[in-house]
Amino acid sequence: MATTKRPKLLLLLAVAVVASWLKTYITYKTSFNMAIDNVMQEFILFINPLFFLLFIYGFSMYMKTWKGTVRYLLITSTIMTIVLYGNVVFYRFYSDFITLPVLFQTNNFGDLGSSVLSSLRIHDPLYFADILIIWFAARKIGEPAIKAAVRPMFRRLYFVGTAALLVLNLGLAETERPQLLTRSFDRELLVKNLGMYNYHLYDIYIQSKSHAQRALADGTELTEIENYTSANHAVPDPEMFGVAKDRNVILVSMESLQTFVINNDMNGHEVTPFLNSLTQDKDTFYFPNFYHQTGLGKTSDSEFLVENSLYPLSGGAVFFTHGGNTYNSMAEKLGDNGYYTNVMHPNGKSFWNRDMMYKALDVDHFYDIESYTIGEGDAVNWGMKDIPFFEQSADLMAEMPQPFYSRMITLTNHYPFTLDEEDKYIPEYDSNSKTLNRYFQTARYMDEALKSFFDDLKEKGLYDNSIIVMYGDHYGISENHNKAMSMYLDEEVTPLLSAELQKVPLFIHIPGYGEGETLDTLAGQIDLRPTILHLMGIDTKEDLQFGTDIFSPEHDEFVIFRDGRFVTPENIYAGEMCYDLSTREAGDPAACEESMQKVQQELKYSDMVINGDLLRFYRNQPVPGQELELREAE
Repeated sequence: MATTKRPKLLLLLAVAVVASWLKTYITYKTSFNMAIDNVMQEFILFINPLFFLLFIYGFSMYMKTWKGTVRYLLITSTIMTIVLYGNVVFYRFYSDFITLPVLFQTNNFGDLGSSVLSSLRIHDPLYFADILIIWFAARKIGEPAIKAAVRPMFRRLYFVGTAALLVLNLGLAETERPQLLTRSFDRELLVKNLGMYNYHLYDIYIQSKSHAQRALADGTELTEIENYTSANHAVPDPEMFGVAKDRNVILVSMESLQTFVINNDMNGHEVTPFLNSLTQDKDTFYFPNFYHQTGLGKTSDSEFLVENSLYPLSGGAVFFTHGGNTYNSMAEKLGDNGYYTNVMHPNGKSFWNRDMMYKALDVDHFYDIESYTIGEGDAVNWGMKDIPFFEQSADLMAEMPQPFYSRMITLTNHYPFTLDEEDKYIPEYDSNSKTLNRYFQTARYMDEALKSFFDDLKEKGLYDNSIIVMYGDHYGISENHNKAMSMYLDEEVTPLLSAELQKVPLFIHIPGYGEGETLDTLAGQIDLRPTILHLMGIDTKEDLQFGTDIFSPEHDEFVIFRDGRFVTPENIYAGEMCYDLSTREAGDPAACEESMQKVQQELKYSDMVINGDLLRFYRNQPVPGQELELREAE
């Protein structure tokens, strides 16, 4: 009996599905750090790629020729492999999964070269193994001598069975993780339960929904949000309000600097001697219990938090996705009070869409890489080394009209944390992580650069009439390096400790103040806008913001992470566990339930403001005695 196309086609289809299924599952287990707590979670992880693979490969049954079938399977497999491998490389750098907006941030890719190369591995070609398996199987099976299409009834049964598998997957996921699809800020949960490919389909839906929000918004959504932020406004401390009035404001974003290096050493070498000295300085307030709250936008997210006291988005960098929105930034507020506002960053002006976003933030001038002279030995892989950057920035400040507001973004302490030999003040660490080993050296270099910057300000006569605020912008050492961090800290990096490692240092230095101290107040980057403006004597009561003044007796000691984790003075919610900080043990989840509701509400409100571009309807400077009005911005 002659061999027909039908059994050969179905055999090749089965090979394609199984090869891609097993490859995806093995990738889950070897390339992503996804915690599995029980057998059911493991089973869901195992089956969740299957629906999409059966569905997408199933269309091969509609191809009219054998060559068309093989071509379709190979092209489809290649596309899915690119998606999967792209997430692998992205995860190595960000400990997160790609979202749709990130895919379109191609203007950033040119500056990411060294970081991407550092994320490649010698075994990476194995991620493309299923493509070769399908190709080899097609050649081995061979084109059938007699053509015979797959019967319509079989195709219908095939896709009905595929749909049934999706229902099973969703049912098990909902049983294991209730309200899964309402917690879209937690991408790891989505991938663990829906699968990598289904997650990307869901991401497309979420992004489409967010873009529709602006078109449908009419301003009425602001009432509820405004009531919420007004009720949570913290009245400034009268002793701190205006203590830096009319001074120059200098904000320094300390690239990738985490608090664990402050007042600490590495094999006997002090990592940050200058910053350590500031923790004892009487003109400095130091906050060791301060957290970054960034998402995928990293440094740009920290800028967004500081300027607007709004949370970043979960699916991409607001600088890129919503650069045309209306905002009420700190730069705009200071500009309205007579300040010359600017940002200083020796990188390309279009990186993170800064040239467009700074216009939306009402920044007067952007001193980008074209404003600096990068001499021999001054370059670093992302632009310019910190020491010459600070030296030339001080020269530029000396020429600025005063008072000025300068927000500075450093570069050297950036992944992959490489330095020229002459810039290494301390040796490398000796763990199994080259990233962590080099991190201490670049942090030490940045500390030296900050010390020289203070000297430059004094030399230029700018120091005494300025307030200098320095904060870490985001983590530098991701969870991919937990083993090495456990070695350095001499304790296991649990979900609780991992959350605590998101602390970044905050220094508020007021020359001549004389009453500075270390404050253990729990706070986050979202609190910087009201805090700084109040120190400048500028009221923020009528502003729509989610942070509160850190110095206020009414300050809300509650830190929300973009991924849904949170910290209170009593609890930390991380790894889907509620940890009691008094015992440092996982306690009753009910103890975090009320706080979890607040987290979801606040993130929802902030997302509504951004996605709906609601500040175009908001007037935050009412006529005295009149109610705030909603209006369309001209």
